[in-house]
Amino acid sequence: MELKYSYCSDKYQYTMGKSFYETGRKDEMAVFNMFFRTAPENNNWAVVSGTEEVISMIESLGGESAEFYEQFLPGDEYAEFREYLSKIKFTGNVYAMREGEIAFPNEPVIIVEAPLIEAQILETPILCIMNHQMAVATKASRVCRATDKPVSEFGSRRAHGPWAAMYGGKAAIIAGCANTSNILTGIYNHVASTGTMAHSFITSYGSTVEGEHRAFNDYIKTHKEENLILLIDTYDTLSCGVLNAIRAFRENGIDDNYPYGYGVRLDSGDLAYLSIKVREILDKHNLKKCKIFATNSLDEYLITDLERQGAKIDGYGVGDAIATSKAAPCFGNVYKLVQISGMPVLKRSEDTIKLINPGFQITYRISGHSSEHGEIYEADVTCIRGDKTSRLIEAGDEFTIYDEHDRYKFKTFEKGAYSYRPIQDAVIVNGKTVYEKRSLLEKRDFYKQTLSKFSPSERRLINPHYYKVDISEEMIKIKSDIIERINKEIQEFSID
Repeated sequence: MELKYSYCSDKYQYTMGKSFYETGRKDEMAVFNMFFRTAPENNNWAVVSGTEEVISMIESLGGESAEFYEQFLPGDEYAEFREYLSKIKFTGNVYAMREGEIAFPNEPVIIVEAPLIEAQILETPILCIMNHQMAVATKASRVCRATDKPVSEFGSRRAHGPWAAMYGGKAAIIAGCANTSNILTGIYNHVASTGTMAHSFITSYGSTVEGEHRAFNDYIKTHKEENLILLIDTYDTLSCGVLNAIRAFRENGIDDNYPYGYGVRLDSGDLAYLSIKVREILDKHNLKKCKIFATNSLDEYLITDLERQGAKIDGYGVGDAIATSKAAPCFGNVYKLVQISGMPVLKRSEDTIKLINPGFQITYRISGHSSEHGEIYEADVTCIRGDKTSRLIEAGDEFTIYDEHDRYKFKTFEKGAYSYRPIQDAVIVNGKTVYEKRSLLEKRDFYKQTLSKFSPSERRLINPHYYKVDISEEMIKIKSDIIERINKEIQEFSID
């Protein structure tokens, strides 16, 4: 049967749904926010990827027979509910950040406004999609920010299954990778996938120095008018690998005039030392445009160190560090109810970090202007839609934002001295998709453009400066009022 991601869900979404259905609450309008509380690896922010797949998943919700639901909701007591589910389609609204957007903790990346059952049963598939892709995209961003050289994503063999490999390649490109080795990512996103050769190609000619030469020679002959990258560390990088590559290039007329690009790849050893020595040998033989490409369990920390050592590397291939977001494989997006029937709600927790922002929200990114750098981002503020702060921002009037936990930390934006943009767009309205499709490379361009408007201190990998992210005065008050009321009720609560 066709795999529909809308049913990649947890059963309790549907057991709760049965209760909503039988108590007459199924059509109460609910608002759920998907957001994260902290970014991985002490990041100040995360890169958004996956919203397009979420939209497709929501579009596919429903259309199944009552018999389909009987497979996981058996028994006569579920019969009426199964009939209801067999006719369900999403009828609500979805607001989401664009793919390639930079998101900060507690800002809603996706907002679902819909009848309660419809919104509730989307929780698990939304989180499944977004937690995977945002983990990969955020890690890819870190790796790419470690260098100004191109980074290729080579992680399919380490990814957590074919789905993860395909969409992980997509997320990596959005967050700055030059390309991916994954064929399906290339096909479905209309971009070229990339690849060179494995050690097995060379050893298939026999484990001899001359076999290595024959492998290089045959590869070049069968890939003329393509970019040519030869893997030179199968036996000995400096004593035979690079020399056999030079022989094969010469014998096939490949030199600095070759228009399609050519190079060698290092996959083991001391990459800094070897790259410097290989560069010297290539230059000595007048192959000055021959690129040096490096792989071998790289991540942003190793790449930063290679750059610091003056490695002569022109491009990097990164596998499992990106494909599995190796250092932080579990991204922390959550999906929480923030409003029901027009009433803001929140989850109060013993853990302060788990206290959520209530109400139907919108986030504005506030920009200033620098004569040196042009538009620069100065702050994000999340408001209750239509509250006083929201109205002031949209009118271009003066407004002030305060740190929720320290009233002495505030910033005033004067009239005419700022611009703004909402960072959640309507992507589904009354069940109909209004999302503007963009190509994968357009998404990457948007990410790079967005990134460039943050300060260098906010973009750095180690101890980044924290960008100003606040909520409106009106939301602070609503949040405080709810907490005070709950605390009072708890203090007065008892049972006989």
